[in-house]
Amino acid sequence: MDRIVIQGGNRLSGKIQVGGAKNAALPLMCASLLTSDPITFQNLPRLADIETLARLLVQHGVQITMNGDQSSKGESKYGRCLTLQAKEITDTTAPYDLVRKMRASILVLGPILARCGEARVSLPGGCAIGTRPVDLHLKGLEALGAEIELDQGYVVAKAPDGLIGADVTFPFVSVGATENLMMAACLAKGTTRLINAAREPEITDLADCLIAMGAKIEGVGSDTLIIEGVDSLHGCTHSVVADRIEAGSLAMAVAATRGDVELIGGRLDHLGAAVEALQKAGVEFEETEDGFRVSCEALSGTDVMTEPYPGFPTDLQAQIMALMTTTDGASMVTETIFENRFMHVPELTRMGANINLHGRSAMIRGVDGMNGAPVMATDLRASMSLIIAGLVAKGETIVSRIYHLDRGYERLEEKLAACGANIRREKEPD
Repeated sequence: MDRIVIQGGNRLSGKIQVGGAKNAALPLMCASLLTSDPITFQNLPRLADIETLARLLVQHGVQITMNGDQSSKGESKYGRCLTLQAKEITDTTAPYDLVRKMRASILVLGPILARCGEARVSLPGGCAIGTRPVDLHLKGLEALGAEIELDQGYVVAKAPDGLIGADVTFPFVSVGATENLMMAACLAKGTTRLINAAREPEITDLADCLIAMGAKIEGVGSDTLIIEGVDSLHGCTHSVVADRIEAGSLAMAVAATRGDVELIGGRLDHLGAAVEALQKAGVEFEETEDGFRVSCEALSGTDVMTEPYPGFPTDLQAQIMALMTTTDGASMVTETIFENRFMHVPELTRMGANINLHGRSAMIRGVDGMNGAPVMATDLRASMSLIIAGLVAKGETIVSRIYHLDRGYERLEEKLAACGANIRREKEPD
């Protein structure tokens, strides 16, 4: 098992390429199940979650061909180009031993059910940051006419006569449920309206791909999606949108070190609330021809509350908490999306952070300096918060259990080292 070792204190300076978005790539790959034609995805990130989903799709009968690294202008030199083709779905069961590794595996449910009229998908696993129920996925599919049962940990869904368009109103915003229902509705008979739908850029990226495949979708980017079902979809070529969470995480790493870095491929328009919060704290942003530049000389405390997009992303909550430990003054971070997403707090405290928890809020008081320490990553975004803390801490920080990190950040240590960080990956000692 690998670990990350950091000698803190170096200022980040230079350029970093932002990879393709994992949270966009996963549903896009599942969309390949909706057609027998080949679909080519450009700028796919090299991540553990991508490999896990690829193994699941192969189990369903999808043929996957790698077409080499990206080479055209503006695409990630780290990204890959894959062609996926589901000529025939040979198995409609998504088994526990594959699905348990990643919650996004539930996104095969809608496409397989829509195309085959039946699906059997294990209830998923993933990061331990809350219950993250799949109820909205199942109730939405039932609204489209599916018969659903739970059998020994599996979702068994049937629609032998096909799905039927309907109005589905989500009681609260759910990215995954929006993606699953949007994909399923593309092959349903009639019109489906998804009300109170998620509006994340990754949703828009999926909709753009589905439209390129022949789907009829209106309201893209709004909280109401109108999908007119079609008989079949065809293949296309689609480039995965840049990862806004990676861009935001890197921006916070730069700010923590009081650095100056251009994030190639990054999009400020996808980071709205996060940019506003960072600007209030003293971080400067400038759009460039190839992305945007982030720099910082001094930081002050600021308050943030996680909310569905376009609010402050829950996936950047741990990172901004690590950043706020380096400020002058106090900050309040409130988590409203997941009920168990402060597991990084004890690890940051081990490094000298002054953080007090009050229910779903954390009060952070800036300290003069953090100290390196052995720490353990508890989930994907928590691992990035520990990297940020390690970059500014005095002495050596060792981050263990970085398999979490590898689920969402592509070659992070290489990117940071190229901008001056003293960081390396090594094997855990026996």
